[in-house]
Amino acid sequence: MGAETQGRVRGVSGSLVEAEFPRTARQNEVAYVVSAGRRLKSEVIRVAKGLAVLQVYEETRGIRPGEPVEFTGKLLSATLGPGLLGRIFDGLQNPLPRVAEEHGFFLPVGVELPPLDPESSFSFTPLVKEGDLVFPGGAVGKVPEGLFEHLILVPPNLPGPVKVLSVSDPATLSLADEAARVQDADGAEHTVRLSLAWPIRVPFQAGERILPQKPLITGIRIVDTLFPVSLGGTFCTPGPFGAGKTVLQQITARHARVDVVIIAACGERAGEVVETLTEFPRLTDPRTGKSLMERTIIVCNTSSMPVASRESSVYTAVTMAEYYRQMGLNVLLLADSTSRWAQAMREISGRLEEIPGEEAYPAYLESRIASFYERAGVLRLPDGRTGSVTIGGTVSPAGGTFEEPVTQGTLKVVGAFHGLSRDRANARRYPSLDPHDSWSTYPGILGPEKTALARDVLARGRETARMMKVVGEEGTSMEDYVEHLKAEFLDRAFLQQDSFDPVDASTSEERQKHVFDFALRVLAADLSFPDRNQALAFFQSFVSAFLDWNFREMDSDGFQEGERELERMLAEHLAKAAPREGEASP
Repeated sequence: MGAETQGRVRGVSGSLVEAEFPRTARQNEVAYVVSAGRRLKSEVIRVAKGLAVLQVYEETRGIRPGEPVEFTGKLLSATLGPGLLGRIFDGLQNPLPRVAEEHGFFLPVGVELPPLDPESSFSFTPLVKEGDLVFPGGAVGKVPEGLFEHLILVPPNLPGPVKVLSVSDPATLSLADEAARVQDADGAEHTVRLSLAWPIRVPFQAGERILPQKPLITGIRIVDTLFPVSLGGTFCTPGPFGAGKTVLQQITARHARVDVVIIAACGERAGEVVETLTEFPRLTDPRTGKSLMERTIIVCNTSSMPVASRESSVYTAVTMAEYYRQMGLNVLLLADSTSRWAQAMREISGRLEEIPGEEAYPAYLESRIASFYERAGVLRLPDGRTGSVTIGGTVSPAGGTFEEPVTQGTLKVVGAFHGLSRDRANARRYPSLDPHDSWSTYPGILGPEKTALARDVLARGRETARMMKVVGEEGTSMEDYVEHLKAEFLDRAFLQQDSFDPVDASTSEERQKHVFDFALRVLAADLSFPDRNQALAFFQSFVSAFLDWNFREMDSDGFQEGERELERMLAEHLAKAAPREGEASP
């Protein structure tokens, strides 16, 4: 290695190493600190005054001043190609199962393995011929990858359109084999292989970004009806410890109507990550009947791993998501938890002695959060197809307050806010989304008039419940008491779901519309009762019957019978309804 790529360690501070750098050093360049026979991967995060500050992605214990630093001249990149689906990586895209096979379950320092098996081969089918013009980001061929046809793409950063100089015949190719050779608009020639390396901090996209409009069906009723998310949109799920953020993400990953799911565990507790790693390979995809892992990628970086790699895990995951979007697929990226990613930024910023912002977070916290969520979106590809990346991140606010900087910085850029409530979780109301604090700017599967009516009933019911805590049931009017019972009916019978029930765990769009319309009839009905006891008895029996209806398959006879029973109960009450009693005195 030449002297122009060699540096020397000058100082160490936690995960940061200060090194004398050669003229070739640049921002975000990959470098290796060589210490005690180990090559520790790092990234240049600051260049100034003849020194480079390296963010080391390994344990820095034992590094001494004067030890060599090798600068590679390459940016921190992800390897993209067939074979990513079904894999589990760490934040630097090392395949964790293979690391465990070769080195045991305790990851040694300085180990780096290729993300994709270099000996794997795929059946290549060309989609272009010599002389064709292809837009950057377009496909020259395809190979099978599980459920999908994996497109072999021209890098999206080439000046286009590019001309195909040669293309491989149908054959079995390895990842390093040449699939095609192209010439860009500037006359430079490039080799297109089955895999390519792409800088993780540079968006992988070629096409026209369009406004997200189509709803993402998650199968979670409270989300799809009241606080929807669009394909290509963004949402965040903040909540205190124990409110069910990780469980909600796992349910979303399993049942959301998308093609590919990428889970980025960016600093979550090891116990929760282990549960994800052990459970997902055993789950059956409800859409295909095959293993859910066949269309899932997990990027794992727990809270016990070096904090610096939390940031890389987020960008590695979103780069892979953009890669599959470029093939015309709908991708869902779930990041858990962005708070710990932000905490890593705070720690590194402190070691860099940067001017701190609120609660010692770096002043650029909001811009970093925005740059991550901005990589979501719907892309109209040059061939007319569309692909999307939907990003959802959990936030773990300190003390459970949503006023802290990470939550507030996230709220400024996302399109939907799914706030979890400790009170609802303690009351065993799952999903524990607070219907009063949550919001969405996206169009859902229902019309705005219907959702407005439901939210109005919930709001009036909450106000009545607060008043009843002060003056008691007898201090409220019968009309207000019935509104309270209607709100409880909507909350318990429709907004809550049993994630362990094979039917109720996920609700189709058709069923949600049908059931919600029936619930609206109850909410809009002019229900009157002679006294509060009869009102409570009616709603208790009605909610019980409604919950039983939720557990029946929509196409079954039981579903029809359950609906007829609910119709009978409602009609019977309306037929014999007595006049309302007079207003109770305060």
